[in-house]
Amino acid sequence: MLIKNALLIDGTGKERFKADLLIEKDGIKEIKKEISTNDKTIINAEGYIVCPGFIDTHSHSDLKLFDDPYVEPKIRQGITTEILGQDGVSVAPLLPEYLGVWQKNLAGLDGVIKSMDWEWQTVADYFHLLAKKKIAPNIAYLVPHGNVRMEVMGLENRKATLAELEDMKVVIRREMEAGAIGFSTGLIYPPCAYADTEELLALCKVVKDCDGVFVVHQRSEADQIIDSMKEIILIAKKTGVKIHFSHFKICGRNNWNKIDQVEELLDEAGKYTQVSFDQYPYIAGSTMLSVILPPWVHDGGTEIAIERLKDESVRKRIISDIENGLPGWDNFIEFAGFDGIYITDTRTEKNSKYIGKNLLEIAELRKQKPFEAVFDFLIEEEIAVGMYDYYGREEDVVRLMCRPEQNVCTDGLLGGKPHPRVYGTYPRILGRYVREKGVISLEKAIYKMSCKPAQVFNLKDRGLIEEGKKADLLIFDENKIIDKATFTEPCQFPEGIQFVIVNGQIVISKGIKHNIRPGEIIKRG
Repeated sequence: MLIKNALLIDGTGKERFKADLLIEKDGIKEIKKEISTNDKTIINAEGYIVCPGFIDTHSHSDLKLFDDPYVEPKIRQGITTEILGQDGVSVAPLLPEYLGVWQKNLAGLDGVIKSMDWEWQTVADYFHLLAKKKIAPNIAYLVPHGNVRMEVMGLENRKATLAELEDMKVVIRREMEAGAIGFSTGLIYPPCAYADTEELLALCKVVKDCDGVFVVHQRSEADQIIDSMKEIILIAKKTGVKIHFSHFKICGRNNWNKIDQVEELLDEAGKYTQVSFDQYPYIAGSTMLSVILPPWVHDGGTEIAIERLKDESVRKRIISDIENGLPGWDNFIEFAGFDGIYITDTRTEKNSKYIGKNLLEIAELRKQKPFEAVFDFLIEEEIAVGMYDYYGREEDVVRLMCRPEQNVCTDGLLGGKPHPRVYGTYPRILGRYVREKGVISLEKAIYKMSCKPAQVFNLKDRGLIEEGKKADLLIFDENKIIDKATFTEPCQFPEGIQFVIVNGQIVISKGIKHNIRPGEIIKRG
């Protein structure tokens, strides 16, 4: 393939330049001012930007790939590589005895498989099935803390013994040797939330030994964000492990004045190790509705949590904890309110009528008080409910976007009527924040979408337009690229993207999806 007359933005952050680009097999063969060749597919890129394909460092496509191996909302916004295994709650490793309870726990984040049964136990098994399925994007994987903890000590809310810590370290090493590029945790999600700092320190020593990245949804992004960050910085200081904060933000009006302290802590963390974070360009987030419940409700797994929700005396305790708060717990009802939390996905068709409505509206429709409506709703859905919530302010989004540690992600939950970030994250930055607002330059934005994440996660042959690198490329119109997805109508593809190329093969051309799946599984080392 020969791309002629391109305005190349190579991913380094340097200024664009005009050149031809020759692709041979899956790689970039030659970059020159002018290349002549025969018997090649020729793309005339006159007037368009050619840049590296985007790397989504926080993706929840782990199961979606089996139903939609293109993950079309992602590939159509220029994402050619996704990093799975996020928030400490993912698909592997997974022992058969925990399959049922874990499917329910995972459903709110990663959905369910419709096209196949669960046929894996380890990361190696999962990689094998994805390779057999064939996928359009490249993927890499993080070992999820919750899965590791569950394999060794079940779903109990207790401190790990020294023997259990050693067993967890063995599991992490096993999965990183199978190709995982790091280790993730979600310290608001059970069973990760049950881990203390000593557990994280012990496990991160293995991650450090394997030259992996510790990817962390920290304990608090709201009231306790300062103490939460200090915990992660302590882990970095004591172990030297590379730290990557997931979907970094400050939640709740009462906490917006902490932005200066937050930035000071980022500066401090950089003294001890590599520090980075990813961010999506919205003032609303998205996760499982079950996070509104205090952590103790989830102790023992989904089935036990449902039984607790059915008990009137336990409901009173839950309401008291939500109204009064718990130390170290991010209280979504407090910082978003019933009217600021909207449903994106449900398990049953019966309750799909609530998708797109906030919790207050749902309570009114059900003719119940808000708490009772939410509890009954969660019981009916076996807790498998997705939501988005309004938490932040635009000026903080912009301020963090300009930090040197920042790279872009979607954190997109793919079911139902999703958060618009699933369809629009990268074009939104290029259209709104680059072209319209002038927050950062196009070259810097591309760097934060390609080269920067490749450096953070040690993806050595991705993220740059350079001879010898893989040919993951995007061709777009810088004057037209823009997101179309909104909170009311999120399932809309962006405009302005002409071609998406993965490993030297055209996956999208001028709005047409091609029936090929050239994606690779990117393994550590």
